[in-house]
Amino acid sequence: MTVKLNKSALNNLPENVEGPGYDRGSLSPGIVHIGVGNFHRAHQAIYLNRLFETGEGLDWAIVGAGLKPYDKAMRERLENQDWLTTVVELDPEGLSARVCGSMIDFVDVGPAALIERLCQPDIRIVSLTITEGGYFVDPNTGGFNADHPEIKADIARQGTRETVFGVLVEALTKRNEAGIAPFTVMSCDNLPENGHVAKQAVVGYARALDPATADWIADNVAFPNGMVDCITPATGDRERNLVSETFGIEDAAPVACEPFRQWVLEDTFPLGRPALEKVGVEFVSDVAPYELMKLRILNGGHATIAYPGALLGHYYAHEAMADPLIRAYLEKLENSEIIPTVPEIPGVSFADYLTTVMERFSNEAVGDTIARLCLDGSNRQPKFILPTIQARLDKGQPVSGLALETALWCRFCLERDEDGEDIRIDDDNADLLRDWAKDVYSGSLDKFEMPDLFGSLASNADYLTAFRAAAESISDKGVAETLKAYIDGA
Repeated sequence: MTVKLNKSALNNLPENVEGPGYDRGSLSPGIVHIGVGNFHRAHQAIYLNRLFETGEGLDWAIVGAGLKPYDKAMRERLENQDWLTTVVELDPEGLSARVCGSMIDFVDVGPAALIERLCQPDIRIVSLTITEGGYFVDPNTGGFNADHPEIKADIARQGTRETVFGVLVEALTKRNEAGIAPFTVMSCDNLPENGHVAKQAVVGYARALDPATADWIADNVAFPNGMVDCITPATGDRERNLVSETFGIEDAAPVACEPFRQWVLEDTFPLGRPALEKVGVEFVSDVAPYELMKLRILNGGHATIAYPGALLGHYYAHEAMADPLIRAYLEKLENSEIIPTVPEIPGVSFADYLTTVMERFSNEAVGDTIARLCLDGSNRQPKFILPTIQARLDKGQPVSGLALETALWCRFCLERDEDGEDIRIDDDNADLLRDWAKDVYSGSLDKFEMPDLFGSLASNADYLTAFRAAAESISDKGVAETLKAYIDGA
């Protein structure tokens, strides 16, 4: 028999499920979070849940928000269970579950309602998980792409803006006009210098409307950088059944995640912040080294196993890690090409960090899929792989292993694995990637063109030579033999 999750069930949870250790009625809002997906509920929401259980920070509860159709679907699921979420930690030594109660409301999905809520003085932080591609970064300049069709259409729109950045600019403007101090904008997305990227997007959008407003935002709104980490698979029948059958809870939107979490933040919050350092968040003066470590070693590592994993027919990340070729490829690439590009961090061992990363990737209980790791490559590669290639080329260092990773990605975009089985490209730029892959693997390796998303690498002779060699080997010998040749140093 299962218990339907809602506030009435909190006094009758199964014995193997931990409920909120505080009175949710004592909470009041302080944070609006835009983009209430699995990662947010496994990460930020859990840190706040832990803090509330200490009896502190009770005026920093979360109000969910969103602007997309899937946000509306999430709101409907969570509303029926009083904004509660069951979070299962997939520890291979023993699963555990808790009901997280740090979210107490969810704004009606739509720009007008969100702007109205953001203008209330109790909201002091606006946090974001809008995906890496949601910041409209120009791959060639690294700046905000004000010419993107979605942004141009939003700027030209009469009345209320509909993009995240249009909404933020409008809310900040209205707060300023009303004499209310601006909220802090806190990105929780996997981006290098995510606070800086969020700032350039908000300021860039504002500048297209009114330079004076843009200058005011640049001078008065805080955008702290942060590094976030917790592997969180998508929720499907597997996760819902796990929550129901193992923990006896009927939850329409449960979250399953690994037991590991990390959050490093710059301490820049003019209107105050919750005392998250008491529950494991690290506050530092400069997040950049930690961001770079995570983005290159962990996120770059995910990309490294994703595409050969898909091409060799693996379904789960842990299956790819159990493949000796893929595991050896990851370990060699990390140690020989990726880790040497990461500046030292006092007190941090990159060898130990890599060991932990590989253990996390190998966690069978997580059930992280190769398909999830492969999605949205046109946004992830320019953030997790291409900067590492550029860093090595800038120092005259070889990039054979990294070029192989991009050649494997390209081969993946042919939409079939080594056995001829279909592969689906889940990417906004799928048509572009498909044409590129056909150009490389069905045309001439002397004449193909790299997509614009490669930026200056698209014309870098050293990189292109390494990419051609990798693609030629994949074409002639196949993925497995190409990996073996790299591992053996051939």
